[in-house]
Amino acid sequence: MTPTATYRLQLQPDFPFRAAERAVPYLASLGVSHLHLSPVLESVPGSTHGYDVVDHARVREELGGEDGLRRLARTARAAGLGLVLDIVPNHMAAAPRHNRQLWEVLRQGPDSPYAAWFDIDWTAGGGKVLLPVLAGPLGDELDRLTVDRDEGVLAYGEAHEFPLRAGTEGLPLPELLDAQWYRIGWWRLARTELNYRRFFTISELIGVRVEDEDVFAATHAKVLELVRDGVVDGLRVDHPDGLADPETYLRRLSAATGGAWTVVEKILARTEPLPSGWPVAGTTGYDALHRIDGLFVDPARHRELLGHYQEFTGQDGGGGDQGGRWEPTARRAAYEVVTHDLAAEVDRLTRAAARLCARTPGLRDHAPWALRVALCELLVRMPVYRPYGTDAREVLTPETARRAQEAFAVPEEAAAVDAVRDLVLGRYEAGSEDDGRELLAFQARFAQTSSALRAKSLEDTAFYRYVALLSANEVGGDPGQPSVSPDEFHSFCARIARDWPTTGTALSTHDTKRSADVRARIAVLSECPGQWRALLDRLSEVPAPDPQLAWTAWQTAVGLGGTGLTEERLGGTLLKAAREAGLRTSWTEQDPVYERALTDFAASGPAGAFAARIAEFSRGLASATRANVLGAALVHLTMPGVPDVYQGTESECLTLVDPDNRRPVDFPATGLNAPPDEKAEVSVAALRLRRELPEVFGELSTYEPLIAGGPAADHCLAFSRSGEVVTAVTRLSLRLAESGGWGPTELALPEGAWADVLSTDHSRPELSGVVQLRDLFADRPVALLRRVVREGSAGPG
Repeated sequence: MTPTATYRLQLQPDFPFRAAERAVPYLASLGVSHLHLSPVLESVPGSTHGYDVVDHARVREELGGEDGLRRLARTARAAGLGLVLDIVPNHMAAAPRHNRQLWEVLRQGPDSPYAAWFDIDWTAGGGKVLLPVLAGPLGDELDRLTVDRDEGVLAYGEAHEFPLRAGTEGLPLPELLDAQWYRIGWWRLARTELNYRRFFTISELIGVRVEDEDVFAATHAKVLELVRDGVVDGLRVDHPDGLADPETYLRRLSAATGGAWTVVEKILARTEPLPSGWPVAGTTGYDALHRIDGLFVDPARHRELLGHYQEFTGQDGGGGDQGGRWEPTARRAAYEVVTHDLAAEVDRLTRAAARLCARTPGLRDHAPWALRVALCELLVRMPVYRPYGTDAREVLTPETARRAQEAFAVPEEAAAVDAVRDLVLGRYEAGSEDDGRELLAFQARFAQTSSALRAKSLEDTAFYRYVALLSANEVGGDPGQPSVSPDEFHSFCARIARDWPTTGTALSTHDTKRSADVRARIAVLSECPGQWRALLDRLSEVPAPDPQLAWTAWQTAVGLGGTGLTEERLGGTLLKAAREAGLRTSWTEQDPVYERALTDFAASGPAGAFAARIAEFSRGLASATRANVLGAALVHLTMPGVPDVYQGTESECLTLVDPDNRRPVDFPATGLNAPPDEKAEVSVAALRLRRELPEVFGELSTYEPLIAGGPAADHCLAFSRSGEVVTAVTRLSLRLAESGGWGPTELALPEGAWADVLSTDHSRPELSGVVQLRDLFADRPVALLRRVVREGSAGPG
C-alpha cells in the first residue's frame, strides 16, 4: 500500500509504542495515511534514536516489545493508518556486551560462525580486532581492567565487557590481553589503526556485511515477518551508500517484501539522478528539501549577504578556505577528513591497490605512498557521495585525474593516479577469480569510503565552517549556490512526477540541523542583508570568542525569532557547531578556555539581555517569515511525491540540531478540532486533500507549472496537480513589498471553477480564468485551490 503522506515519530524510552498509540487519534485527524517509525529493533539500552541495533531478531523491549508494536499497528489500522518502518542494514552497535554476534566473533576469532557478519580486516590487525574503548593508553588504564575468570569475561570500568578466548582464563593479565582475538586500545588509535568498517567515523557502530545472503537473511528475518504479517506496509532504508552493493541489496529486499513501498536515504548532488535500476519508490526527500528551501532564497541579495559575511568574519574571499568561500572550504575539509579521520580506511584501500597493482606488470612499481596520495586526491574530488555503475566514468573524468596529478612533483609518479582510476573504473585484467573478487572488493570499499568522506567533510565539517546563510547548510543542500529558481523547481518536479512519482519528500527530519521553520526565518536574511548587517553592528558590544561564531549565533537567534532562546539550547547548539567545525575546538581536541567563552557569550548575548533586540528585529520581518513558512509547507505537501511530516512540524516548530529536534512531542489525546496555528491550518487542509483525492497526487498523477504574468511574476510559484488542485505561493515577499507589491500581476488558472480550500470566508466567490494575485493572496500569502465539482458531474480521474 503506497502512502499518501507519512508522519515521522521518534521512538525512544521516553516515547514508546504506548505513547504513539495514545497519539493515534490526533495523528489520524491530520490526514496522513501512515506513521513512519524510527528503528524499532533491539538497540543499546537507553538509546534515543535506535540506529545502534544490537539484535535484529527482537523488537526493542524498552519501547514495549513486539506485543507493543503489534498493538500499535492494530490501533493505527483501526484509525485508518498504516506503519512505515526505518531499518538499518549498514551497521550495528559495536557493544559486545549487548551484541551477541560481535561477542562470539571476539571470543572465537575469524573461525566464528558470525565472522562473516562484520567487515573486519584481520590481516591489518595482526589477527586481532582493535577495540578503541580506553580513555587513555593501555598502561594508564590497567587498573580499571578486571577479569571474571569463572564467567570468562574481561571488564573495563562499568561500561564495557569482553569475552575471553577459551583456555586463556587462567593467564596473568598481560598474557591474557595478548592472547585474545581482539586488542583493547586507546580511543585515539581508531583514526589510524581501526581494522573494521564503521559508520562514517563513529567507531561505536560496526559495519554489517549484508551482501552475504546468510547475513541478509538473519538481519532481516524479523522485519520481513512484520511485513508479511501486515504489521508494516513500507520501509525506509538508512544509509544505503554504506553498503558494498546497494543495488543487489535493494533487489533482494524488494523480492523479499513483495515490492513493498520503500524509500532510501540517498543524498543526491544537485544534478545527480537516483540510479534508475534501484527497485525503490525513491529517496527520503533531501533532494526535495533543497529545492523547496531554495525557492525562498534571494539570489541577487544573497551575494550582498555573502560580502557582509566575508567582511564581518575577516574572510575576504582571497584565501577564504577557513569558511569565507564555499568551494575552498569544502575542499579543505575533505582533505582534513581523508588524511586524518579516515586515515585507517585509506590505508586499507592503499594496501588493496598495492596488491592489485603488483599482480599486473603494467601497473607495478607504484610506491604505496604514491597510491595513497592518488587515492586521497581522487576521493576529495568526488562530486557525489558515491559513484554507481557507468556514473563512475562521469565523475572520475580525465580532467579530474589531471587535477589529482598536480599533487605530484614528479610526473612519472603521478601515474599512480591513472592506476587507481583504472582500478576504480574496473579497467583491470584479473588473472584469477581471486583477483576479480579483490577488485570488486576494492571498488566497493572505494565507494563506501567516498560516501563517508563526503558526509563527514560536508555535513559535519564544512557546513559548520561556511555559515553565510545557515538555512542553506542542510543535508543535500548547496551552500555555495543556495537559491533555486521557479524554472529549476518545476523541472525537478516534472522529473520526479515522471520517474519517481511516489518518492519521499521532506522539510524537517531527525537529521536536519534546523527545523524548516527555523530555516524559513533565516532565509529572509537573504532578502535584507543591509538590515542584517546593521543589526550586527548594533550587537557588536557583546564580546564573542570569534566573529564566525557570533555570525552563527545571531543567525540562529533570528531563526528562533528571539523566543525559546535558553542558555542550554543555544549554548549546546553552538558548542556542537564549534566542535564540528574543528577550527578553534573539536570533539577530540577540546579547548576548554574557548568553550567557556562560547557558553558565556551565548548566555550573555543571544540568550541573555540581547534576546529582546532579536525579537524586535524578527517582528519587523514577521510578514516575510509568514510567507516563507506557509509557502514551504504548502509546496512540500502538494508537490509530487509522498510527503513525510516530522513530529510536531505540522504546526510551528522551532528546533535546532539533535538532540534538540528529537525531544518527545506532547501530542493531544484526541483528534484535531481547531488547528493551533496558521501553519497547522494549511498543513491539515493539504493533508486531508491528499487523503480525499489520492489519484490527484498519486502514482498516475500529473504536474503542470502555472506561470504568472506581470511585473511581479517571479514572486509567484504555482502549479497544478492532475488538473484538479492548484497550489500558489508567494516567494521573496520582502523584496516584493519593497517593490510595491503585486500590482497588475496575474495568474491564469486551468479551465473550470475553483475554490480556495484555505479560505474561511464561505461567501467568497469562486475563481476562474485569469485572477489578480493581489486578490488571490489578499488573506494569505498562499492559496490551495480545488476544482469545483458540480452535482452530477464527474469527479477527478
